[in-house]
Amino acid sequence: MPKNSKVTQREHSNQHVTESVADLLAHEEPIDHKASALNVSGQEGRPKQLEENSEIEDRPAWNSKLQYILAQIGYSVGLGNVWRFPYLCQKNGGGAYMVPYLILLILIGIPLFFLELAVGQRIRRGSIGVWNYICPRLGGIGYASCVVCFFVGLYYNVIIGWSIFYFFQSFQYPLPWNECPAVKNGSVNVLETECDKSSATTFFWYREALDISNSISQGGGLNWKMTLCLLVAWCMVCMAMIKGIQSSGKVMYFSSLFPYVVLICFLVRGLLLRGSVDGILHMLTPKVEKMLDPQVWREAATQVFFALGLGFGGVIAFSSYNKQDNNCQFDAALVSFINFFTSVLATLVVFAVLGFKANVMNEKCVVQNAEKILGYLNSHILSYDLIPPHVNFSHLTTEDYAEMYQVIKTVKEEQFQDLHLDACLLEDELNKAVQGTGLAFIAFTEAMTHFPASPFWSVMFFFMLINLGLGSMIGTMSGIITPIIDTFKVRKEVLTVSCCIVAFLLGLIFVQRSGNYFVTMFDDYSATLPLTIVVILENIAVAWVYGTKKFMQELTEMLGFRPYSYYFYTWKYVSPIFMALLLTASVIQLGISPPGYSAWIRQLAEEQFLLYPTWALSLLITLIVLAILPVPVVLILWQFQLIPDGSNKLSVSYKKGRMMKDISNLEDNDETRFILSKVPSETPSPMPNHRSYLGPENASPLDLGGSSNGRYGSGYLLATTPESEL
Repeated sequence: MPKNSKVTQREHSNQHVTESVADLLAHEEPIDHKASALNVSGQEGRPKQLEENSEIEDRPAWNSKLQYILAQIGYSVGLGNVWRFPYLCQKNGGGAYMVPYLILLILIGIPLFFLELAVGQRIRRGSIGVWNYICPRLGGIGYASCVVCFFVGLYYNVIIGWSIFYFFQSFQYPLPWNECPAVKNGSVNVLETECDKSSATTFFWYREALDISNSISQGGGLNWKMTLCLLVAWCMVCMAMIKGIQSSGKVMYFSSLFPYVVLICFLVRGLLLRGSVDGILHMLTPKVEKMLDPQVWREAATQVFFALGLGFGGVIAFSSYNKQDNNCQFDAALVSFINFFTSVLATLVVFAVLGFKANVMNEKCVVQNAEKILGYLNSHILSYDLIPPHVNFSHLTTEDYAEMYQVIKTVKEEQFQDLHLDACLLEDELNKAVQGTGLAFIAFTEAMTHFPASPFWSVMFFFMLINLGLGSMIGTMSGIITPIIDTFKVRKEVLTVSCCIVAFLLGLIFVQRSGNYFVTMFDDYSATLPLTIVVILENIAVAWVYGTKKFMQELTEMLGFRPYSYYFYTWKYVSPIFMALLLTASVIQLGISPPGYSAWIRQLAEEQFLLYPTWALSLLITLIVLAILPVPVVLILWQFQLIPDGSNKLSVSYKKGRMMKDISNLEDNDETRFILSKVPSETPSPMPNHRSYLGPENASPLDLGGSSNGRYGSGYLLATTPESEL
């Protein structure tokens, strides 16, 4: 190309670039429209630029829309839907909790989820490339997302390892946690003291599975059983991720759909159990006064925030493999409400099973206390006159016991405390809030011991947990691998295997005897505050730095229709305000609640709340700082111009009949004139005309005759992925 061409001269001038595509292609050299590539820039020969253009052309894509939706569902629907949402629902007013959750889902969840889907699909890069393009000075957001993903992946896969251990232990009858083990005391077999003081399922979890120490300071060495299970878990993740979306997409068909089959089977089975209706009614009965508690709204916002996987980069990574004209606005609402539906379905299942368990435990309480009363009657501590005549101890119902209990309490008011009788109220059993690992590995496993064919249901339950965890892990690892591949051009297979090996070695901290306490620490502190900050910065970068009007205009051109004005206002005002309030509330909560954890004390056979020692507090603070550190570091490097900004670059490449363009630091009107000053063909666009969207109340007077994927005329495809800034 001649060095004195108009394009070369204009690049170094201060005038706006106004050449059309036709001008750029009107040169003396003949062009092979099938094989050749024309590069127009300020430098002769840009092989690197051509490689980047080819890479965008050859970027992997989902085999089908269904595969993509299942991947997003599998990522967003995780273990939190099964054990976190039911716990919050039970704790915060039952059915009343769903009202603030649904409101915040609409005000925060769906708009921010749509925002991440849109930037990933528009820019077709992982989180690092996306935020470098949106606002280079805030490019550290992408690196922060990768760090948080890495922290979460470290401990999240440990939970999959626990599920694998229980899965293989379930192929026994009776289940190994069905009864307390017996130990020899001389010539007599007695129950294990720790188990007798707690329960069979609690003992199996803390002693047989974790072999847990008394505190986080007592490491106790590696638990070889859990180490092996963790290795298996990382091998599964590595095999699912090794070929990128070609392998992970196929895995999603099973890992995303199978949990729904199991949940529906559990719901049907649970509804056939006696007492299940009590549990469901307890869940659905709203405690309206709870809705006035600010803490309920804070926890609802946090759950919405994490349920959709915002800020991790997985959503952006998955959407970056989409076609440019994919309707991501519809996808955002669809996946969000499927996530909510899954949480409600899981809650129904959990409360049906817990209702059955509560009835079983309540009947056990009645039998134990009836035996106490019979002992008091035989020893003449209590008189038979206190027993109602219709009460039959051989067929004692909960109603009969409640009546007898009230009579004894009324007559023996002064001596009643010495009798040590329990009220055995079903409501008390239902109000026992159990969350996280306690729900899955203690409460649920105990309920399943009372199921007919209990090993079958146990196998199904833990296989479901493995699939839920695997779907989320694929999304989490995509939030690390995709942006690194896009940015540093490393081999996918090498990076995937390396990440899994490093994560397994670092994850050994979680499979020592004190490992459960480190899982609690990482779960509570490594993601909550950093992710909140990351999502706020994402929102600000798009709405206030890049510009909401500009972003909406680009979405209009990309999608082929105008997104709802609702998103304009939520991105611009509503979401930042709510996220700022959530961040403030989270910081206040951290200040009010001293950092600590629940430790299992072997001698007492019960949990005790302990404060973190000084070294653990230092580790906790380090996790938070490391997760946020990339943001200020990149900002400082940009401020002192230690990172090249790639500004004032214009490159237009023509290859295989497709026109790839990259324009940096041009105003909106300049870019529009650059594209539309001349039309290379008079062939009309196959898509209906639409106006560039400049805001909810303004419309551009310029009609853009083009399809949603940017096709102008008959022979050129204007790609919407800028490259020079990535």
